[in-house]
Order: sequence, then structure tokens, then C-alpha cells
Amino acid sequence: MDYTKLDGLVPAVVQDSDSNEVLMVGFMNETALERTLSTGFATFYSRSRQTLWTKGETSGNRLKVDRVLVDCDDDTVVLKVTRLGDGNVCHTGTRSCFRTYERRDVRCDAANEIHSQEEERNGADNK
Repeated sequence: MDYTKLDGLVPAVVQDSDSNEVLMVGFMNETALERTLSTGFATFYSRSRQTLWTKGETSGNRLKVDRVLVDCDDDTVVLKVTRLGDGNVCHTGTRSCFRTYERRDVRCDAANEIHSQEEERNGADNK
């Protein structure tokens, strides 16, 4: 792994093994990745506390690592995981740390984008 680009860290994208839903993004140093691989549970490096932490160590919502993928530059990993505990990954108590992006009166998600494109095509066909 190339830990030189982010001061000894690499981004770790966490994805549900079954649904492929992106659950969270954390950071790993070499020790965190080694611990993840040796224990089978996702361990990250906290940039604010400057220490290792294993997801779910206090909440019980652990992430069992099923597979680790590395990108072509060796500077990012994807952890394919099984959610344990109540299944909530985010510290806010939700399943995922990600939500649909909304800005003012614009809502951007794949379903709306596809729906809008279909409406445009149907409108053009009806003219």
C-alpha cells in the first residue's frame, strides 16, 4: 500500500457485501490495515484522536470484513463487510453515513435523475 499521499493514511471505503451499499469512509494507517486483516474486523485510524479504533467496539455494531479490494494506485481500499449488531454503521444511529444530496430546492439522486430523463424523452415523443 502507498501510505505516502495522505501522511501515512489511506481512505477505506466500507461497502455492504450483500447490497453493495456504501456505508462509510474511514482512514487506515498500516497498523489499522494489518489489524483488520488479522482480526477480520474493520479497524481504522482516528485522525482527531490519533489512535486506532475498531468499528463497533462500544456500540456492538461491528463490521466483519469479508473481502478487501485495493485500487490501481495502491492508495485506497474497499472493505466489503457484513454488518453485525443492529446493523447501524453511522455514529448518528443510521444504517449508512451517506444520504441523498439535497441543495435548496434541488434533490439529486439516481431515481430522480432517471425519472427526469424518462419524462424528457416522453415529453419529446408526445410533441
